[in-house]
Amino acid sequence: MTVGEMIRARRKACKMTLEALGEAIGVSKQTIQRYESGVIANIPADKIEGMARALSTTPAALMGWSSVKKPILTRTKHSKGQVLRVLGRIACGVPIYADEQNEDTDSITLDDITPEADFCLIAKGDSMVGARIFDGDTVFIRRQESVDNGDIAAVIVEGEATLKRVYYYPHEQKLILSPENKDFQPLVYVGHELDQVKIIGKAVAFQSRVR
Repeated sequence: MTVGEMIRARRKACKMTLEALGEAIGVSKQTIQRYESGVIANIPADKIEGMARALSTTPAALMGWSSVKKPILTRTKHSKGQVLRVLGRIACGVPIYADEQNEDTDSITLDDITPEADFCLIAKGDSMVGARIFDGDTVFIRRQESVDNGDIAAVIVEGEATLKRVYYYPHEQKLILSPENKDFQPLVYVGHELDQVKIIGKAVAFQSRVR
């Protein structure tokens, strides 16, 4: 299914007219028709975000990214084994201040299910609940400076850290950090704004508290 077809299907499922969707994002009925027919293939990021809000979904789902997502992270068992340092908290919501050098005194023990992890972070917030990562969960990170599209990564933006799915489009010089909760909007960076963004590692597993 093309992006246009997905927009049309979602609009009809929401019982929204072309005019209503156009008004919601500040464009004409004809522009929405062009989006849906594929005449306009390169839809501006702000319009994608606006349509997602109006249609009660996420940009990732609307653009079809959800159909190619990587598998949800595996849970780990807590048992004797490798000991990892807990570096602090990472936002699953509004980015929070991060200091990679300021290691927490806590550590955590894990088994050999996640031997590739280099350190842990404690999730804060609920923007990643769609990936089953909840506030207070421990997220295991492997250090690396780039990830594949659809991977969940720990990212620092202007000194603040967040955990999101990463989508990078080099030809457009655009990076999208996508949440897993329709109540949160994606973070979009283009052009020189990319200089503010640093991927510090890929999330390889998580461990939940008993709820």
